[in-house]
Amino acid sequence: MHEGLKYIAYFFIGGLLVSVSTYLGSHGKGFLAALASTLPVISGVTFILIYINAGDSPTVSFAKNLIWLSPPWFVYVGTMIAVVPKLGFWPAYALAIGLYIAGVGLTRLIMQ
Repeated sequence: MHEGLKYIAYFFIGGLLVSVSTYLGSHGKGFLAALASTLPVISGVTFILIYINAGDSPTVSFAKNLIWLSPPWFVYVGTMIAVVPKLGFWPAYALAIGLYIAGVGLTRLIMQ
């Protein structure tokens, strides 16, 4: 497959998953939306594509970094749960993203 077409296909696969999650969530099906968002489909497809394009070592590196980035992600989600009811969506989202980025920076420092 042509290199450019591969990345267009990757874009549409990711967009489809986001669309399904958004559709389910906006119709009051929060559990199914969360399930669609956290199913290891995106990471699974990424595993497959990294493996096909680069082999074992980059695939394992990707997996290890997913584990390291899980704690900042939990902080991000926990912030949304705790802060949206108190401050509203946009301030909570800004805080959650800021904490996620800070957590990623801290994780990166720890990993070095």
